[in-house]
Amino acid sequence: MKILGIDPGTVTMGYGVIESSEDEIGLVDYGDLSCPARSPIGERLSYLYSGLLEVISRHQPDVVAIEQPFMSKNVKSALAVGKAQAVAILAASIQGIPTYEYTPAQIKQRVSNYGASSKQQIQEMVRLQLGLSQIPQPNDAADALAVAICHLRETHLESLLAKQE
Repeated sequence: MKILGIDPGTVTMGYGVIESSEDEIGLVDYGDLSCPARSPIGERLSYLYSGLLEVISRHQPDVVAIEQPFMSKNVKSALAVGKAQAVAILAASIQGIPTYEYTPAQIKQRVSNYGASSKQQIQEMVRLQLGLSQIPQPNDAADALAVAICHLRETHLESLLAKQE
């Protein structure tokens, strides 16, 4: 299974692609799509959409996993991230690829087995689980890889639970 993980943002959107077979997990690609911060939101969303379509075309993922925006005190920021999340869902859906959404707490739980892990702990777990010598940069790409790993672990857990029924 090839999974595209996305860390949505309207200035920088991280992406990470992993592939798994059996109990093996491997890194395929990662990076970010960056827009000029001062450009109009419509231009940024259009750029992100086009960039995601290119990433999807290049890697042909089986599923897309997307981090849900964290609702904190900054509602404006959360709404902007929600727009980027919608663009990611649209790009995948138009290509007929199923999408899954995960909260930050779900991602932390599945990647590190602790739902209150720090960002640094999650990034280190991404590095370890993918057998990398360094934490992937930029941070948005490392976060996107964590989303992809979360989906892989969630799928594995659901499969184990289904076997018990």
